[in-house]
Amino acid sequence: MEQISILYSLAMVGLVWYFAMWSIGLLGCFAARRRYRSRPRSPLSVAEPASVPGVSILRPLKGLDTNLYENLESTFKQEYPTFEIVFSVADEGDQALPIVRELISKYPNINADVIVGEEVVGVNPKVNNLIRSYRQATNDILWVLDSNVLVDPGTLARSVDALVGSSSSPTRKNIALVHHVPFAFVNESQLGSRIEEAFLNTNHAKMYIAINTVAVESCVVGKSNLYRRSDIERLNGSLKRRNDQAGGEDAQSEYGLHVFGRFLAEDNMIASALWHELGQRHDLSCDVAHNVVGNMSLSDYIWRRVRWIRVRKHMVLAATILEPFTESVMLSVIAASSLSVLLGFPPWIFLALHFTLWLLVDLDVYASLAGHSLPKESAYGFIIAWAAREILAFPIWLLAIFGDEVVWRGKKYQVLRDGEVRHSSSSGWLASCSKWFRKGKDLHDYERIESPTDIRLDM
Repeated sequence: MEQISILYSLAMVGLVWYFAMWSIGLLGCFAARRRYRSRPRSPLSVAEPASVPGVSILRPLKGLDTNLYENLESTFKQEYPTFEIVFSVADEGDQALPIVRELISKYPNINADVIVGEEVVGVNPKVNNLIRSYRQATNDILWVLDSNVLVDPGTLARSVDALVGSSSSPTRKNIALVHHVPFAFVNESQLGSRIEEAFLNTNHAKMYIAINTVAVESCVVGKSNLYRRSDIERLNGSLKRRNDQAGGEDAQSEYGLHVFGRFLAEDNMIASALWHELGQRHDLSCDVAHNVVGNMSLSDYIWRRVRWIRVRKHMVLAATILEPFTESVMLSVIAASSLSVLLGFPPWIFLALHFTLWLLVDLDVYASLAGHSLPKESAYGFIIAWAAREILAFPIWLLAIFGDEVVWRGKKYQVLRDGEVRHSSSSGWLASCSKWFRKGKDLHDYERIESPTDIRLDM
């Protein structure tokens, strides 16, 4: 009897957990509907230049990312009265430079510049690339955009609205950072590219939006972030509430962007520092960051997921350990077993209902972000990629959880406490596996999308 009682108790816990995860997923779905299905034009887009805060758009570059020309050109087309663009590359031989210079010549009325040469302040190459443009920027508000991101013309105006518009409300904390959920777009037939697209546009977006709707903790992806330099200059990366009093430990700390050069996920750490050190909050605008995915093989996709799981493990261990139990496959096993024990419900019927409903919710999230339903001609391939993502989630997590080395942009790092990294020179099993698996074209091969209007830019 005692064993039966324990079994029933576990089954009840399993069902409670299952419905809790469904609640989070539905929250993300409904929040996506509310936020992204209407993108009104901001009044700042037609305001007088003197009446709006200036913005410096920082775009660090390395090599020829897929669709690079259109990605960078989208920043020149922003409907905002006063902004500048500062591009940065590490060396004069970078292949992105001719494209940048062509765009600067094409848009002579836009205040744009390019900085050549990095300043090494840590192991993170993106921070090293950014630091000089960060210091040169003439405005306090900075918009940092990855090179593989394309944005709609109204994005900047709506983002500034979100950043400064809430500060006058006495009932809300100040917004220190505005970010955008990634929405993947692919023009490749590679399996890894398709799985990445399915992941970012469904499960990732759903959970990302839900967590930011609840807003109990920082959760930010650094594809497209808007924040104030004056706030960054008050951060030291400790994630401890800042003591503004003179003296003490704070007086011995360094502050500013350069202190985040020791982290691999500098974007997440900056967001967390704004949250914890300054006690400020984040907001999502109603725009997405069109993440143009390049030629990604299946092994590229797997090792990309492994990399970020290993980084998260050292930043939020408990959440990373629980991650498999939030995925559809594991949840279906838990709930099917629980219902079988409690009600004798046939598992195969439950599994069919579970995955059908889970897919429908994910497709609804896709429709909210895209502004249209999944096209019929690509539905079959998308659903196959979606199913592959769900099936691979647990094996990838197992591969990632037992290890601390990652490969990023051809360099190997060891992940340390709190997500800090150091260069690794070992030639262990990770390097061997990665070398064996990685074949095919370089991820940074440049390919222009033939019909960029298919992304449905809001004009």
